[in-house]
Amino acid sequence: MFDIGFTELLVIGVVALIVVGPKDLPGMFRTLGRFTARARQMGREFTQAMNDAADESGIKDVSSTLKSATSPKSMGLDALNKAAEGFEKWDPSKALRDQKEADAALKAKEAEERAKLAEDTTKVAEKISTASAKPAAKAKDDAAEKPAAKSKPAKKPAAKKPATKKAPAKTPAAKKPAAKKPAAKPKSTDTSDA
Repeated sequence: MFDIGFTELLVIGVVALIVVGPKDLPGMFRTLGRFTARARQMGREFTQAMNDAADESGIKDVSSTLKSATSPKSMGLDALNKAAEGFEKWDPSKALRDQKEADAALKAKEAEERAKLAEDTTKVAEKISTASAKPAAKAKDDAAEKPAAKSKPAKKPAAKKPATKKAPAKTPAAKKPAAKKPAAKPKSTDTSDA
């Protein structure tokens, strides 16, 4: 109720010293001590009187009967309490924490797998690039080893054949008139050679 600490008592003592004076201060403390002792004694006497009145009226017997009637043992609840103690007590905040920890562990595992996959991919890419670089480097080395003096003679150009014109493909979408071909000249028959 009233919480009086050492500093409060010190302040009260200093004020009392100033107000009462140093000569009358010991007498005042003596009187104050007697007053508090009487107040405590009166409180003890009151509680003792109440306890005696309760004993005389039989309230102790009634209270013990009520306690025995409502005891868990008499109702069979003690076995239920023992059984309930065996179960884990559910704590929603603990369940939430456990779920968050599981989610964090799963995310960490996925990130680790992604990093490993990326590392494996870079290794494969390096192997592919080194494998494709080796034949190109070998071809360059082979070309450098062959002497340039051994050159093959150039082939004779083939006789040119006249290009034949193909008819354009007919498509139903395009309705362009077909290009007219010039009429072929009739071959003359020379009888003079025979």
